[in-house]
Amino acid sequence: MSIIVTDTGFEPDHWTHGFTLIDQLAANDASPAIAIDLASDADPSALEGRLDWIDLIRVDFPSFADGRGFTIARRLRLMGFQGRLRARGHVIADQYAMARRSGFDEVEIDADLAARQPEDQWRARANWTAHDYQARLRA
Repeated sequence: MSIIVTDTGFEPDHWTHGFTLIDQLAANDASPAIAIDLASDADPSALEGRLDWIDLIRVDFPSFADGRGFTIARRLRLMGFQGRLRARGHVIADQYAMARRSGFDEVEIDADLAARQPEDQWRARANWTAHDYQARLRA
C-alpha cells in the first residue's frame, strides 16, 4: 500500500488511472487521464510538446542517495509542466523540503517507510520554504 505525503501529512493514493512508462507512451495518446512513470535516468526532454496533456508524472528514486530525481523535477517545471509531480521510492523525511523546492507536489512512500518515519517527521518539514540555509542565516 502506498502512502502519499503532502504538506498536510499522510493520505491514501487517490490516483486510479494507472501509469504508463515513457517508452510506451503513444505519440498521439491524449487519453482523459495520463500519468507517466519516469526512471531516475530518464531524459525529461522526451516529453517535450506533450506536457500539456499529462496529468501526473511520477519520478522514481531508487535510493535516498540518488538525487537525479530532483534534477528531473526541476527540468520538468522549467519546461512548463503544470500537472502533479510525484516523487516515488526511497525519499526520506529529511529530503521532503528539497523535493518541494525542486518542484514535486507530493511524495509516494511505502508503509514500511511510513512506520519508520511517521507523519510528524514529514509534517515538521512541511514549511519547506523555511527549511533552507538562507532562511536560517536570516533568522
